Amino acid sequence: MEDTPRTTDPTPSAPGSVAAAAPPANRPSRINNHKSQDPLWVRVTLTSLALLVLTVLVVVPVVSVFYEALSEGLGAYWRNLTEDPDTRHAILLTLTVAPLAVLSNLVFGVAAAWAITRFRFRGRTLLVTMIDTPLSVSPVVAGLAFVLLFSTSIGWFGPWLRANGMEVLFTVPGLILATTFVTLPFVARELVPVMEAIGPDEELAALSLGASGWQIFWRITLPNIKWGLLYGVILCNARAMGEFGAVYVVSGRIAGETNTMPLQVEMLFQDFNSPGAFALATVLTSLAAVTLLVKVWVEGKKKSTAEDAENAGVEK
Repeated sequence: MEDTPRTTDPTPSAPGSVAAAAPPANRPSRINNHKSQDPLWVRVTLTSLALLVLTVLVVVPVVSVFYEALSEGLGAYWRNLTEDPDTRHAILLTLTVAPLAVLSNLVFGVAAAWAITRFRFRGRTLLVTMIDTPLSVSPVVAGLAFVLLFSTSIGWFGPWLRANGMEVLFTVPGLILATTFVTLPFVARELVPVMEAIGPDEELAALSLGASGWQIFWRITLPNIKWGLLYGVILCNARAMGEFGAVYVVSGRIAGETNTMPLQVEMLFQDFNSPGAFALATVLTSLAAVTLLVKVWVEGKKKSTAEDAENAGVEK
């Protein structure tokens, strides 16, 4: 009797193929799902150290400022903020100088980021370096540079400006100029990576369809960069509100005229008016807290927008 021949697969499985690598159905493959992580004592130690540093350097000083400001009661706290005309003027001046400096940097930052990301020209690297200069120069040095430029006695432009009825040092325009210089990089440095990531494709498409430059900016560019722009404005405003060094040099520290809130806090403290100094410091601290909350909200918006754009790109 002849044996029944075995039926074999004419195409043998190549080594490393899916068929050869697939485990038997009755023997499930073992997958290591354990995530590697640091030992418990390492995580606890690092977390405790981070919390300790934040408590000592952030929480305790902030709580101390509010405690000292409110130690004599809410009535005294409110009087320290409202009855001193120099303090009222310092608050108003800060709320004037900071927005004007932010507005100047908003215009400059958008223009600079557009030029850097949309054009290739000689001196582009130098422009980027010059934008970063205020981050590496001491604000006091920047203030002294403005003195050398605009002093009426030794300045390059001061005598000419004075002859034409204009002055920069010890005036509000000088405060705006110094604050603008110190906060110069924030908007531009936030927009450059955002605009490089977006690319010019949508703008070129709108241009090919006959859109004007303003239409492209308002309807294409601005909606794409709005969260990065707002983030840069927030950082710029926070820096402008608390600027001390450059403003200290160019203001002359004239009470009731050129003192911003940080300068007024220092002057009140030097005059041994600690309740007034701490009361005004709480205003700065509150503005910083509001800025921080808005910053966190904008970061969330930026992250969700980036994830939506990435998902849309995957779907395409």
